[in-house]
Amino acid sequence: MNDAESSETDKSERDPRFCSMPKEALEELAVSAIQEHRRLLAADEAVYEEWTRASGDPSVSSDVLANLQDEYIARQKKSEAQQEELSQIIDALGYIPDVPLDDAN
Repeated sequence: MNDAESSETDKSERDPRFCSMPKEALEELAVSAIQEHRRLLAADEAVYEEWTRASGDPSVSSDVLANLQDEYIARQKKSEAQQEELSQIIDALGYIPDVPLDDAN
């Protein structure tokens, strides 16, 4: 596939609702999506850490471990979907806006 074909494919896969938005609204949406992505990553990391901690604790039941694993996998799927939407927003915007870190980070 040459670059022109690749570019056409990329354009056809873009979400039209983002491409038709005004740049200012799109930038606001991108900032919000980046902040949400950061929150999801932090929450995912907390669940992962709990799961790995529990995995090393022989007093934790296999049911609890399975629940933690299931929750982590479900969170990963949600994060993947949110990341895909964020990618489409940034593609439509054409750049990654500056987003300051939260004070809590």
